[in-house]
Amino acid sequence: MTESYMKKLSSTLLDAITDKDPLVQEQVCSALCSLGEVRPVEMLCACEEYLRQHDKLAHPYRAAVLRAMERVLSSRASELDKDTASTIILLASSEMTKMKVYSVLAWEGKLGVLVAVGRQFIGKVMEELLHRLHPGAPPHCAVLHTLASLSVANAFGVVPFLPSVLSSLLPVLGMAKQDTVRMAFCSALQRFSEGALEYLANLDRAPDPTVRKDAFATDIFSAYDVLFHHWLQSREAKLRLAVVEALGPMSHLLPSERLEEQLPKLLPGILALYKKHAETFYVSKSLGQILEAAVSVGSRTLDSQLDALLAALHSQICVPVESSSPLVMSNQKEVLRCFTVLACNSPGRLLAFLLPRLDASNERTRVGTLQVVRHVINSAGDTYTRIILMLPLLCPASVSF
Repeated sequence: MTESYMKKLSSTLLDAITDKDPLVQEQVCSALCSLGEVRPVEMLCACEEYLRQHDKLAHPYRAAVLRAMERVLSSRASELDKDTASTIILLASSEMTKMKVYSVLAWEGKLGVLVAVGRQFIGKVMEELLHRLHPGAPPHCAVLHTLASLSVANAFGVVPFLPSVLSSLLPVLGMAKQDTVRMAFCSALQRFSEGALEYLANLDRAPDPTVRKDAFATDIFSAYDVLFHHWLQSREAKLRLAVVEALGPMSHLLPSERLEEQLPKLLPGILALYKKHAETFYVSKSLGQILEAAVSVGSRTLDSQLDALLAALHSQICVPVESSSPLVMSNQKEVLRCFTVLACNSPGRLLAFLLPRLDASNERTRVGTLQVVRHVINSAGDTYTRIILMLPLLCPASVSF
């Protein structure tokens, strides 16, 4: 198949992308993908040229072309040369930032192209995205979502750029006024933190094994201050949940002394969200991450917060599970995970809290309590903790707290 024939075939297919029949559009996309599997560079260049020459093409059709490009890039990006990669990156970046609608679905194809190229050419993609971060103004939401997606897709590639990214984002964090922009910031900070934690947990495979938590700790704390003290107070439920999702992984990157200092406010702030949200999975997940972070630094604050934590978590586990919703079931798992963290940290106090509730008159209270006891015993990480947890159940008269 000659290059000229390939170009003509691609052009013919691209001209048919505007057919009003959705089935025809899907068939065109499939045909483009098939061509891309055989001759990826020619197909991608043809799509880039078509979009550049048809600047007035309506968004749904542009998105369809970009989705076809993404599908090819997901398996063939390694076959691109640097010049072709740069051309595609510029196209996707331009397409992404020209959109005025703050919708992840609207950007899906554009973000996907950059993420797919970023798996192979992360330096070039990050360079382009950093150019989109302008001093004195919050970045386009699509830029934030792309950075977030890249952190998941290629943590080893993105994390070395995080200091530069954070130094550009933090000065404008407080300027974000729209909830959609704030939520995009939260998503990015969540994914940055998750990417950094993945990187730090796998330093033996990381491109730069000298990276340490200190490289991000100060910047993450500055972002934490805005999210927790300002945005978490929002009346918008979706923003509050976006904030709490970010705070969980961010807590692991806070300087140890700062985390200890914040826990007396942070833990009650998270627990208060149980009363504000009917769907509590994200609250429980974040709480579990914060508790793990606190335990990992040997926090002494947990002791003073333990009664409130146990009461709130026990109330969650005793709520009847009347829904088959995956989030409802996942919330139960996250609550049990929180109990496991507390069991390993304070097994005696946990048992002192649970044992009286095994004799409660309310059946749901007894069932929930038994569920917790069974889970923490099975999940206890060391023999000593298992003995502490099981001894009162085997010889209740011989043990006091």
